[in-house]
Amino acid sequence: MRRRRIGGPSGPLASALCLGALPFGSSVDEKTSFAILDRFVEAGGNLIDTSNNYVFWVPGATGDESETTVGRWLASRGGRDDVLISTKAGARPTVPGTGLETAEGLSADAIGKAVDGSLRRLGTDRIDLYWTHIEDRSVSLAETLGTLDGLVTGGKAGLIGCSNHTAWRTAQARDLSRANGWAAYTCVQQRQSYLQPRFDTGLPESGHVHVTPELLDYVRSEPELTLMAYSSLLSGGYTRADKPLPAAYDHPGTPARLAVLREVAKELDATPNQVVLSWLMGADPSALPIVGVSSVAQLDEVLGALEVELSAEARARLDAAGIPAERGSSD
Repeated sequence: MRRRRIGGPSGPLASALCLGALPFGSSVDEKTSFAILDRFVEAGGNLIDTSNNYVFWVPGATGDESETTVGRWLASRGGRDDVLISTKAGARPTVPGTGLETAEGLSADAIGKAVDGSLRRLGTDRIDLYWTHIEDRSVSLAETLGTLDGLVTGGKAGLIGCSNHTAWRTAQARDLSRANGWAAYTCVQQRQSYLQPRFDTGLPESGHVHVTPELLDYVRSEPELTLMAYSSLLSGGYTRADKPLPAAYDHPGTPARLAVLREVAKELDATPNQVVLSWLMGADPSALPIVGVSSVAQLDEVLGALEVELSAEARARLDAAGIPAERGSSD
């Protein structure tokens, strides 16, 4: 599998696709989760993304499920140094049965408890990429960032990143860290796919923040920043009739983009999912997709995206689809 540096030119080499572990231990049982993880590593993948709150919203779940499953897989397979573990803090509810309204947040105390919990569940002494999962504007950035720097200098975390943050808040945080000589965010994780949502309606998933042109411009200007994209395949919305697209994608641009996507997929003898992932990986700025699957067969389809090469002409068609042409001026 192709690899790329994450977190700047001196960062670790990560696989060009990241395996999302959100459903592991819940809707995907442990046996299947282990088989998916094994196949991913066998194919050359080494970046695995989880969180300390997956999947708290499922009835009967606690939020431990994904990290615990990945931890048991690590313990049973060994080879900890062969993979990069990515996990998150900040969005775990503090009251069972509630949601983000009781999220743990990003205070020094909350982060300290969160990282120790993740290390215990994962059965490791370090987290290669540690994320602040959501913003917490009730806590000063200095407190949050100083605490994260302590995790890096203390060896509990390698790189740090922010997820579901606004572009201006990300830039502000990075400036503050650099001014204080602290470890700075070098990775950004946002929702991103080929189809574009309506920004005036909001996304259906609580807490999701979509990539914006402003964020893309910022990442493009900061070479050490790595953009990672979640929900890239819209939970099967590109290919499965039983997975309708969310209402946020119901606008005039969507049918045009879907039509071109399917045309390009047919021309390349690829699936629409594979074309979407190839489009993201080759974009400017390039995104590193986080892909969640529930079977080895789905993973094999995803891995096929690495063999899909979009020509400049195909990419231009995909980029232009669904975007109104600029009106020419008239006298």
